[in-house]
Amino acid sequence: MFDEKDEKVVELFTNLGMPRNLAKTLMYVCQVDECRSTDIEQGADLRQPEVSVAMQELRRRGWVTKRNLKHKGKGRPVHVYRATTTLDEVLKTIEEEKLQEVEEIKENIEELKNTIATLNL
Repeated sequence: MFDEKDEKVVELFTNLGMPRNLAKTLMYVCQVDECRSTDIEQGADLRQPEVSVAMQELRRRGWVTKRNLKHKGKGRPVHVYRATTTLDEVLKTIEEEKLQEVEEIKENIEELKNTIATLNL
């Protein structure tokens, strides 16, 4: 389970637009060397489908890698996850994305002002 600082980090990532389950999964994975989905479920207090969706996004972004853990017998394969980045690097990426969004919003507002000024209303 997370302490107060961990919860604050999750809250702030969420305030920046990151889905809460993704923020919780990221927070957990960045605090351990390696983990399985069941570890994340217990440590981040999430359900299996929530972890699965979050891990897909974290892997898509390149923030986490997955490897198969070999085990004897039949059954479902066990995957082990490892963070490939730090929370600082994740924050830097999000900051760059948000600043780009702000620039796009500014450009759209300016274009809208110019277009409205040309209307004969």
